Parts: sequence; structure tokens; C-alpha cells
Amino acid sequence: MKICFFGLGSIGKRHLINVSKVANKMGLELEIHAFRSTNRNLDSSINSLLTKEFYSVKELQDDYDITFVTNPTHLHFNTIKFMVNKSKHMFIEKPIFESRNYDLSELELNENNIYHVATPLRFTNIIKNLKKILVHEDIYSVRVISSSFLPYWRPGVDYRHVYSAKKSEGGGVSADLIHEWDYITHLFGFPEKVYNLNGKYSHLEIDSDDLSIYIAQYKDKLLELHLDYFGKENKREIEIFTKESKIIGDFVRDSIRFSDERNDLEFDELDSDMYLEEMEYFLRNVMHNYKQGNNIQHAYQTLKIAVGGN
Repeated sequence: MKICFFGLGSIGKRHLINVSKVANKMGLELEIHAFRSTNRNLDSSINSLLTKEFYSVKELQDDYDITFVTNPTHLHFNTIKFMVNKSKHMFIEKPIFESRNYDLSELELNENNIYHVATPLRFTNIIKNLKKILVHEDIYSVRVISSSFLPYWRPGVDYRHVYSAKKSEGGGVSADLIHEWDYITHLFGFPEKVYNLNGKYSHLEIDSDDLSIYIAQYKDKLLELHLDYFGKENKREIEIFTKESKIIGDFVRDSIRFSDERNDLEFDELDSDMYLEEMEYFLRNVMHNYKQGNNIQHAYQTLKIAVGGN
């Protein structure tokens, strides 16, 4: 299997390691190329996984089985457009784009190919179990929060220089924390209406939004979503208010708690890896040509809600 990586930052390296692990488990031989904007040295453990490195698009070949689009968000659209006829399938890091001002028809996607946009939270024990549990619940309302402190995200890296801090590169909580909207639409579908207020309110030295609050209306329920970059206590939860109970999915404690007589569910993510599970899911879809998961159209619709309502 012939693979090309666009971007080998921290996220790209993680996907490179994971695709190598999963391919080895599945007995697949890989030839991995990487297009890089600079020739900075890579760790030997990363470099050993690469077959070739390119620094000019003219050197790229035309017969890749998979392209990994893991470069900065604002480069995704042009990367996909450039590689669409050079690659059968694509794995694209989230968010799909940095804005909603694109025309997907310009990409000229091949309907026979798989274009998967990363959705790792769908592969957590919490979301997998909630997907089963909520089928049997009468839901009145939902409250979701993702609150964390941006300077703590990448130890040893100045937060002011990462893409999250830069609006022009797709930074800001509305787009950056799109994982929440992804799992919300995965669990409940798309809302009928969305109201959003957002902006830059904290002391952080960034020009992107650090707070975004949504109210979403469904036919049978309301949903509240709070996203921020300035929470000193890391908090990532979903609270679901039902006819009989309140159900809390806590991503930090890795648990699902119930207010009724049901036993709480405690998980150990050390026994599973959402990124590895997603990679195996993607490779199996590619091998068997299953067009499942988060495609470009769904991801773009989710982005439109996240960065401006619907």
C-alpha cells in the first residue's frame, strides 16, 4: 500500500506511527512518502518509517492509495484539490477547513473513493456506549462543555505561535474544538436551528476566539454547548437530561454516571486507544471499500454549524 503524508507535525507523526502499527497488525506492507515544507531533521523513530521525502510538489507521484492531509487547516482545501487525482483515498485531520467559504464541487471528488475526516472521540468508550444507551432514552435537553487552558496544550511550545492562536489558520475554539459538534451530530443528528455567540474575552495573547457558546434546537430537545481556551481546570463532559435520569459522560474521568439506580460505568482508556481504533476502522474501510464514517460532506456541514450556525 502506497501512502503520502502532507504535514509531519505532532498530529501527522501520530498518524504516521499509528498507520504503521495498524498496517503491521493487518499484514499490510507500506511504502510511505512525505511531502515536507522544510528539511528539518526528524526523530530517527519517525524517519525510519518513511520510504521517501519530497520538498517539491513536482516530485510527488500519481498512484497513491492513501493521502494523509495533516498539514495546517488553512492548507487542507488546496491539498485535497491537488491530490484528488493522485490518490484513491484520503484521511484528513479535523477541522476539514478553516472557514465555511468553500465550494466542495471544486474538489471534484471521486464518488468511488473514501475521504475520511478525523473523528477520534467517536471511538472513545464514552461515545460508543452512549450511542447504545441513548436509543432507549427520552431526552429533554443536553449540556456539553469543553474547557481547557490553551498554554497547557503543548508543553514546551509557545501557545502564541501555534495555529490555535491564529484566526487566519483556522484557530479559535469554534473550529478547533469541532470534536464536540462532531460527536453531538453523531449522537443526535443535525439540529434544526443553532444560535452562537463567540469572541475573544480572556487575557490570552491570541487573535482567535477563546469562547464560543451555542444553543441548538432540535424537534424534541434543546442543547447547550460551551467551548473555551481559558479554563484552568480541564473539563470535558456531556450531560443528558432524560425522562428518568441524568446521564453524564465525563471524558476526563473516563466514565458514564447515572442519577438513577443504574451502575456507573468506569473505563480505562489505557486498554484502548481511540486514535488506533479509528486508524484500523479507516484502513478496513479502504480495504473493503466501505463508505462509512465522517466524509467530507458531513464534516463540512458540521463546520458550518461550528463557525456560524446553520
